[in-house]
Amino acid sequence: MSFTLETTDMDLGDTPIENIFINDFMPMANGTYVKVYLLGYKYAHDRDEKLDITNQIIAKHLEIPLEDVLHAWDFWEKKGIIKKLDIKEENKHDYKVKFLNLKQLYIKNNLRVFGLKDKEKKTIGPKDLIDANQIPIINQMFNAIDDIMRRQTVVVEKQKILSWIEDYNMNPDVIEKAFRYGVERKGVRNINYIEGIIRNWYDNGLTNMDAVLEYFKTQDERYYRYQRVLRALGMDHRSPTEKEMRVIDNWFDGYKFSMEVVLKGCEGSSKVANPNINYIEGILSSWHKKGITTVEDIEEKDKPLEKKTFTTSKPTQKKGSPIKTRFHNFEQRSDKYTAEELEDIAKRKRESYKQRVKGEA
Repeated sequence: MSFTLETTDMDLGDTPIENIFINDFMPMANGTYVKVYLLGYKYAHDRDEKLDITNQIIAKHLEIPLEDVLHAWDFWEKKGIIKKLDIKEENKHDYKVKFLNLKQLYIKNNLRVFGLKDKEKKTIGPKDLIDANQIPIINQMFNAIDDIMRRQTVVVEKQKILSWIEDYNMNPDVIEKAFRYGVERKGVRNINYIEGIIRNWYDNGLTNMDAVLEYFKTQDERYYRYQRVLRALGMDHRSPTEKEMRVIDNWFDGYKFSMEVVLKGCEGSSKVANPNINYIEGILSSWHKKGITTVEDIEEKDKPLEKKTFTTSKPTQKKGSPIKTRFHNFEQRSDKYTAEELEDIAKRKRESYKQRVKGEA
């Protein structure tokens, strides 16, 4: 048994749900509690401040009693993955819900298992570092940092990096991104400089990848473009090459495409096994030649060519008349003799054969 995703030309929006919720928390809850969590998470992800969402609205949307919604939030709060905020005495049903970062919770829980969050410990020792490396996401972070730095980070540096997870509430993928930005964008290979980036991001509330990308959008637009495109292609684990950066720059500066159009082009990568920048360049170059400038133009000007079907008419044949070939014009020698003459010839051949057999005997 296998599962596949159908691609569509229409984008109605997506809400990313962390696999930790699906794998660890969803099985422990009933269907109603899961529906309440998912709908509330969608509203939180949309970040539409114009919408005033209340528990009553969620109950009406899901067609369940208000009491079930409140019980759901109580359940998820006990599991430690949401927090209730601004609870009002006059109306205890009206409060805000904050969805906690499940990856961060996962890391903290694992660090607690290894004793790395003991308040009495002032520093992280080598033994703690060995234990932390058993956590896959942390081990992956250290390997990526070594690759970015083009050298093996020493134990003291790893201890400092590990402390950032707790001190600055940073996810490992965000720490890795800080190294990529500092080394490959700013050209500085210094742990203290990278910590300055981490501290600045922490001060600005940038503790997850979505927030960091939004920050790049305003502070370093070109870098944001590179990272957003690579992320759309599933290649955000690395930095773009100089050639790739020139190609991406041309999409915006030369073709004058918006990010929306470029990301629409990146959707075509789902049709190939190994998507790359050159493949997307082929799509966007074709759109540019067709005069496409907006997403709406794609539907109108990039329609696939209709394949014409040609039918060949078979020659009509009269029933009962066999199809003649060039061999039907061949005239057999037997056509020149009558039946009696043919019988006489056959008789003479038989007599001749008998005489020859007797002579051989």
